[in-house]
Amino acid sequence: MKAFPEEFRRDVVEIARSSREPRKKIAEDFGISPATLSNWLKADEVENGSRDGVTKDQVEELRQLRRRTRLLEQENEVL
Repeated sequence: MKAFPEEFRRDVVEIARSSREPRKKIAEDFGISPATLSNWLKADEVENGSRDGVTKDQVEELRQLRRRTRLLEQENEVL
């Protein structure tokens, strides 16, 4: 799986939203699959609140809370 820089993703999403070109053509022009472009568009809708879902900030917060919970459980076992 090829990772793309966040700035590249934002630019492609912005172009896809403002263009009259078919999404398939936009995806081909940028060297990504139409499914990837669709996923980026959906993720952008979640981030800007126009679609239900978990934002990147919420995912990161959950990750940190789980990490903290594991640490506290380990500390509790020691005590």
